[in-house]
Amino acid sequence: MFDRELLQRPATEVAPLLLGARVSVGDVTVRLTEVEAYLGEQDPGSHAFRGPGRRNAVMYGEPGSLYTYFSYGMHVCANVVTGELGTASAVLMRAGEILAGIETARSRRGTSRTDADLARGPARLCVALGITLADGGLDLQSGRVRLELPDRVEAFATGPRTGVSGAGGGEDYPWRFWIPGDRTVSRYLQHKPKKGP
Repeated sequence: MFDRELLQRPATEVAPLLLGARVSVGDVTVRLTEVEAYLGEQDPGSHAFRGPGRRNAVMYGEPGSLYTYFSYGMHVCANVVTGELGTASAVLMRAGEILAGIETARSRRGTSRTDADLARGPARLCVALGITLADGGLDLQSGRVRLELPDRVEAFATGPRTGVSGAGGGEDYPWRFWIPGDRTVSRYLQHKPKKGP
């Protein structure tokens, strides 16, 4: 089922409710096992921390839309837009288990050593599903990328977001949620500052 009213809540409330959700593109379906919440202008780790702009405009749009962006200029990552219209809030889809279309996912992720690695990590998840930057702004109820919410809330763990630097990282922001013991959950990576010249 798709419930836009549920998605109108802040990302920190919606994120654990997305664990176990199914995301489908064509013949490939992923069950989300790990997500991260980002709370817009009140969150130093969010793309919307400094307010609206061309890059983050979708985050201010209709809850249930897909927000895509390039990470490090080479990897596409995808988020479910949450919160009230006009308030930036989104949940990053970090990892998942391939439920359908595994041959297609394997062909897209030829470097994966195991099936558990196919969608382990936000960029890998997008590659396995075939999500591109052009999918940004799609309605997850009726667009090419579809979201189906789970029937029940999964047991979950929570901790710091992975790879987030500065004030948006660390124990003050335990906004990463995952299904404990699931083999598709990505390894936690603390942000490491880049070394200067």
